[in-house]
Amino acid sequence: MITKEQKEYLLPKAYNAALRAGAAILEVYEQDAPEVYIKSDNTPITEADRRAHTIIKEYLGQTRIPLLSEEGREMLYAERKDWDLFWMVDPLDGTKEFIKGNGEFTINIALMVDYRPCIGVVYVPYKKLMYFSDCDLGAFRATGVTANSEAEQTYEEIIRGIDILPLTERRNDPLMIAVSRSHNTDETLQHIEKMKKKHPDAVVIEQGSSYKFCLIAEGTIDYYVRTSDTYEWDTAAGEAILSQAGGKVRTLSGKHRLKYNKESLINPHFLCRSKWFK
Repeated sequence: MITKEQKEYLLPKAYNAALRAGAAILEVYEQDAPEVYIKSDNTPITEADRRAHTIIKEYLGQTRIPLLSEEGREMLYAERKDWDLFWMVDPLDGTKEFIKGNGEFTINIALMVDYRPCIGVVYVPYKKLMYFSDCDLGAFRATGVTANSEAEQTYEEIIRGIDILPLTERRNDPLMIAVSRSHNTDETLQHIEKMKKKHPDAVVIEQGSSYKFCLIAEGTIDYYVRTSDTYEWDTAAGEAILSQAGGKVRTLSGKHRLKYNKESLINPHFLCRSKWFK
């Protein structure tokens, strides 16, 4: 476990790292045609991904806590298996949405404590939305948060004027279901069809990146199912926020929580529920 004082030091580090990375990402985003490269796993990467990773790695390096990042070097399980305190980072989640130019991309930073996400930060730089959580205090949203390459906000500044999540007091009517904008499968569609038999008027919304977790934490969305591959850095920060907002992330059976720092960093298929959707 970590102390209240340690969290009040580490939360601003994650928050400011996200703001700094966001400034670099938006600088590339505003270019006419950002160059796209293909990684060895056939997924896209841009200069924005690389710059954001470098900024976050260097800034969080001040904490002397190990960092596991999507864009970092490939790390053997033997090297990280005993980590009980580390940063889990996706410097640019939603690279496909970034390339499409729809603004639905995020920066994900989670502090993992005893193999669970304790602090979560998800920044949506294009929308100027910051979501964050503390495993003892809850989950929060800040609006009008502008990316800043020199961000150094204090804990007191961060918690001033924030919204407590969820923002709603009941489930949506009709039920609001989110699916990935770019990664749906036949299994996703079949799952949604089963849901619609129980909730015929349900509305299905496509949404990119970990922003879906935040919308469920708000209560704007009630449910999200994912039946294609994700990695631990795709979900850790979002799960931290959603769980502290009273929601749940479970494997597709609905029975088990996601596990972190596994030998394989690929998540099982999963579903998310808001606080109000039982």
